[in-house]
Amino acid sequence: MDHLLAAAEEFTSPGRVLDLREYGHGNVNDTFLVTVTGLAKPHFILQRLNLNVFRRPELVMGNLCIVSRHVRRRLALALLGAGRRFEVPRVLLTREGRDHFLDPGGSFWRALSFIEAAETFDTVKDTGHAQEVGYALGRFHHLLSDLSPDHLADTLPGFHITPGYLAHYDEVLGRQGGSRSPEVNYGLRFVAARRAWAHVLEDARAQGKLGLRPIHGDPKVNNVMLDTATGQAAGMVDLDTVKPGLLHYDIGDCLRSGCNPLGEETVNWEAVRFEPELCRAILTGYLSLAQDFLTETDYAYLYDGIRLIAFELGLRFFTDYLAGNVYFKARHPEHNLVRALVQFKLTERIESQAAAIGAIIRDLR
Repeated sequence: MDHLLAAAEEFTSPGRVLDLREYGHGNVNDTFLVTVTGLAKPHFILQRLNLNVFRRPELVMGNLCIVSRHVRRRLALALLGAGRRFEVPRVLLTREGRDHFLDPGGSFWRALSFIEAAETFDTVKDTGHAQEVGYALGRFHHLLSDLSPDHLADTLPGFHITPGYLAHYDEVLGRQGGSRSPEVNYGLRFVAARRAWAHVLEDARAQGKLGLRPIHGDPKVNNVMLDTATGQAAGMVDLDTVKPGLLHYDIGDCLRSGCNPLGEETVNWEAVRFEPELCRAILTGYLSLAQDFLTETDYAYLYDGIRLIAFELGLRFFTDYLAGNVYFKARHPEHNLVRALVQFKLTERIESQAAAIGAIIRDLR
């Protein structure tokens, strides 16, 4: 605990730490909520970045500063509507004016402003919540729509590049031996049946049909903050994965997360479903702000993005399980296998409702 307190105190001058506790359910970084006295804001977020994932943390911080400044400038001129607010975390500086602190053990710490009077949920509560999740992503994309992706570093090379994940899967699988459980065999068959199709978005980008833009990278439901009084979207958090990418990665990830009422951590993977009503609500919120920057070709690949990202995350969990749980935090040895099965079942549900999802997209255009 002493090392946590020492890290927090680097960002509190002239304040004093009153409380420090774990916060959220992130799979990569260690996150803490710090309560302080003597500062204008009573709380901030302290995080220890996972340097096994973010090998160049200075690029993460650079992107975070660029996006935060750009969003604040745009928000100063935006008309959000009566009673609405929207925020993204702001980088806090150490006593020496740096955007991070390296402790004696080599851990990389940073502090971010806390969005007060707001909360997150791991799953969507109802269609109103779903529409606000879509609105938040649409607002985020809209605020960054005039920021050139060239200004952002690629902090996670290969992130959301499904063919790259397939290549890594093949490498890991080639090292496997011994007997396999029925669940593992299901996963092997599932991936094999979708290999050729998994290149769909990257092929479209290579052909010039889709282009890179600033993306969030991880816009799942619990990265959208809701105002505790109004229930409206108050901001988006977890911007470590902001980078140049395809908007379809974000849209697909948002719908993958938001349209599965059981959530990605359920153990009841065979009961997982994809709810078209929640899909319609999320896209209604998103497209209320995205009409200005989506192209005809963007619309043509929306369904592919929804289907692909569920498959991709399942593939990543499955590969990590086969590799010995080296990337995602796992609470037990089978955790990442169950997570993979959830996403594979969700992909199946999306595929079975392709016509309904396509009709929703056409209706809302």
